[in-house]
Amino acid sequence: MAIPPKSFTVSTQNSRVEAVSNQNIETNADNEKEKPIKNCYQQVFFHLLENDRESYLESQLRNNSITVRDFMRGLFLSERFRRGYVECNNNYRLAEQVVARALGRKVYNAEEKQSLSIIIAEKGFNYFIDYVLDSNEYMERFGYDIPPSEVSRVLPGQAKGSVPLYQQYPRYGIDWQKNLISNRFMMSINDHLLYSNKTSLEKLLYEKPTGRTLKLWILALATTTGIAIWIILAIFRSTFTIN
Repeated sequence: MAIPPKSFTVSTQNSRVEAVSNQNIETNADNEKEKPIKNCYQQVFFHLLENDRESYLESQLRNNSITVRDFMRGLFLSERFRRGYVECNNNYRLAEQVVARALGRKVYNAEEKQSLSIIIAEKGFNYFIDYVLDSNEYMERFGYDIPPSEVSRVLPGQAKGSVPLYQQYPRYGIDWQKNLISNRFMMSINDHLLYSNKTSLEKLLYEKPTGRTLKLWILALATTTGIAIWIILAIFRSTFTIN
C-alpha cells in the first residue's frame, strides 16, 4: 500500500524576504523618468504647465522608445515652441534662444550668431534643431540621456551664480512687443500705469468692495432697492385705485 504524501507549508529559506511587485518596479521607473522630463521642460520653456505638456513624447520617453535628446528635439519642434518662440523672433534671437537652451551657453560672438541665423534662413528651423542636437558639442556635453543644463553657472569668487540663461532671454524681443501693442493685443506700460492709478470714485465704481466698505455698499443697495419698490407700489396703487 502506497504511503500518502505528507502535507507541508510552502515557505522560503528566509521568511523575511518580501515578494517583489511588478507594479513597484514600474512606479520606480516612472519616478526616475519624471525628473529628466521636468528638467527638459524647465530648460526649454522655463516652467512646466499641465496644459502645455507633450503627453505623447512623455509616454515614449517613459517606455524607453526615445532618448532624452529625442525628447528635447520634440519640445523644440512642438507647436507651443513654434507659436511662443519661432514666430515671435528673428533668426538672430532664435539662434540665441536655442543655443542657450540646448547647449547651456551663450553664443560665442556675433560671427557665430550670424552663421547660425544663415543656417535657419537657408535650411529652415527643423534642420537647425537637428544641427544643434546632433553636434559634437551637444553629444560630448550631454549625450543621449542627460537633460541639458547651463555650463559653469557658478562663478568663481561669488556666492551665487548668474541668472539662468533660459530666464535671461525673454520669449520675444522689443520689436514683437511693439507689434502686439500696435495691434491692441497687449497693453503698454504707460497704459497699464494709467489704468492702475484709479481715483477713489473709479475704485468705488469698478472694484469689488471689501471690509467696512462692503457692509456700507450692501446697506446702500438694500436701502435703494427698498425705496425703488416703495415707489413702484405707490405708482401702482395710484394708477389702479378707483375713487
